[in-house]
Amino acid sequence: MMNFLVKTIANAGALAVAVWLLDKITLTGDSTGKKVGTLIVVALLFGLVNFLVKPVVKLLSLPLLILTLGLFTLVVNALMLLLTSWLAGKLDLGFHVEGFWTAVLGGLIISVVSWALHVVLPDED
Repeated sequence: MMNFLVKTIANAGALAVAVWLLDKITLTGDSTGKKVGTLIVVALLFGLVNFLVKPVVKLLSLPLLILTLGLFTLVVNALMLLLTSWLAGKLDLGFHVEGFWTAVLGGLIISVVSWALHVVLPDED
């Protein structure tokens, strides 16, 4: 349970950094509290997408992953971020990613920041 909480907080922090750095990744809300709540829900949604969809996409794209020596992972991460944005729109959450290249850069930022947060945050089960 603690590990799940740490991963969700790390994802929310990484999403917040991407929102802060990139103009085309937007988070809307009336107050800071609402934005934080939205970030946590989007982080849960992002975690769910990465848990359920990403392994299937990686398996189906295995030849491209091998051919590009893993660089295709950036495209897979971008697609997961775009899917999260689309689902957030369907759930009427104030989170949106505009465009594929923004998603590629956002996915890269989220990967680096969440890795750094996982190194810093405790990891116990």
